[in-house]
Amino acid sequence: MNRTLLIATLAVAAAVVSLPAQAPQVDENRLQLDSLVKELQAQQSEMAANQAKIDEKVAALAETVRLSRIFASRGGR
Repeated sequence: MNRTLLIATLAVAAAVVSLPAQAPQVDENRLQLDSLVKELQAQQSEMAANQAKIDEKVAALAETVRLSRIFASRGGR
C-alpha cells in the first residue's frame, strides 16, 4: 500500500508541476495569434483601399473612352 500511495503522490506532484510550465506557452501562442490577426486585418484594409483606388481609375478611364467615342462619332468618319 505504501508503494501505491507513493506512486499516486508522485503522479499528482508531476501533474501539478507540469501545469504552470504549459501556461506561458499557451499565452505566447495566443499573443502570436493575436499579432498575426492584427497584421492580416491591416493588410486587408490596405488591400480594400487599393481596390477602391483601382475602381476609381477604371471608372475615370471608362468615362474617357465614352467621351472619345462620342467625339469620334461626331467627327464624321
